[in-house]
Amino acid sequence: QVNSKEGEFQCKEKHAVVLSPVGKLEISGCETGLHEIKLPKMSVLPSGAESAAWEVCEGAEEMTEPLKQCTAWLHAYFCQPARMASLPLPAFHHPLLQRDSFTGQVLRTLLRDVKFGEAVSYKRLAELAGNSRAARAVGGAMRSNPIPIIIPCHRVICSSGRSGHYGGGNLMKEWLLSHEKLQKEKL
Repeated sequence: QVNSKEGEFQCKEKHAVVLSPVGKLEISGCETGLHEIKLPKMSVLPSGAESAAWEVCEGAEEMTEPLKQCTAWLHAYFCQPARMASLPLPAFHHPLLQRDSFTGQVLRTLLRDVKFGEAVSYKRLAELAGNSRAARAVGGAMRSNPIPIIIPCHRVICSSGRSGHYGGGNLMKEWLLSHEKLQKEKL
């Protein structure tokens, strides 16, 4: 790792593309940890054969250990949720998750406290993260989440029960929530 002008570390970043039931997920990371998961925009909900799709289609030969852990975790999430509890989460190496900020606190709280098949309101997540009046800031934290699905910002909904916005689009958010609900009933 080499220091850059901003004091951030420059990593030897590796990339992979995973074909998932919700489309192609682009993942990136270095030897230290996972940097990002980029979601595709869904225009239609997957069904049948599409929803069973799973394959690492680019970058498999150069994957770092955190990327291998990420793809194993994502595979379990989509295809074998009962295995998720026994898999390690990949280390995270994104500056937002390294800093001690309210956004980082919210994302860590979400990861730790809101389990598979559950949902939480923006207001409740603000309370869990230590600032009951920061529901709007929680929305900002969700928008800046670099590692969606693993850090489950799709589980954060409006107090009214509406799903709210999602970086991957509302169709994807609804699909992820219904996938988790369905799988949780099977567990």
